Amino acid sequence: QVQLVESGGGLVQAGGSLRLSCLASGSIFTINTMAWYRQAPGKQRELVASITRGNGPKYADSVKGRFTISRDNAKNTVYLQMNDLKPEDTAVYYCNAAVFDYAMTGNDYWGQGTQVTVSS
Repeated sequence: QVQLVESGGGLVQAGGSLRLSCLASGSIFTINTMAWYRQAPGKQRELVASITRGNGPKYADSVKGRFTISRDNAKNTVYLQMNDLKPEDTAVYYCNAAVFDYAMTGNDYWGQGTQVTVSS
């Protein structure tokens, strides 16, 4: 089994910054794609950013130039640096990881979510 634990959410004023972290632990051989999603009240969950092992990052248009996703493969950790935050960035942010265990079985895992609130 694999667990994803997010941290770093909170309350920030518009224009401020936050850095989210997500640590994956458990039966992990390798992690292919790691990503951040978010879900605002009354809206569907949407992809914010993703990063695949050996490839460059991808971003939603709404966060390009403001957010940066990165990963530390040795630590099985993905980060999301969020700058110039806007009230519309307010949401619960979820970490997602495509994990292969030692039997080379692949599964998709989600974290519990961390709240990000941006005040105007």
